[in-house]
Amino acid sequence: MRPDVLFVAEMIDAATRIVTLSADRDAHAVDQDATVREALLWNFTVLGEAAKQVSQETRERHPDVPWRRAAGLRNRIVHGYWSTDTDVLVSTAHDVIPALLVQLTRVQDSLG
Repeated sequence: MRPDVLFVAEMIDAATRIVTLSADRDAHAVDQDATVREALLWNFTVLGEAAKQVSQETRERHPDVPWRRAAGLRNRIVHGYWSTDTDVLVSTAHDVIPALLVQLTRVQDSLG
């Protein structure tokens, strides 16, 4: 269970950076700033990789957290299954990640 504390902390850190990087930016603004776009891609990758490492036990105890979706987005970015759509990244950052942060904080609290 101890590694889960570290993985969830990594997820929270990456999600927080995603929110910060995407704040007040639309997809066009992100596309115009390569550093921000690459930082978003990196943090989505970290988020998904950490989600893949969380134990089955913790995932089962917190089925409301979209563990597989985070890992799936990471896979698409890293393996190039699709050309990365900045609209998807930014809308996910705006519409999904804030709620995910709330969920992950609850998971973190439950892990001690």
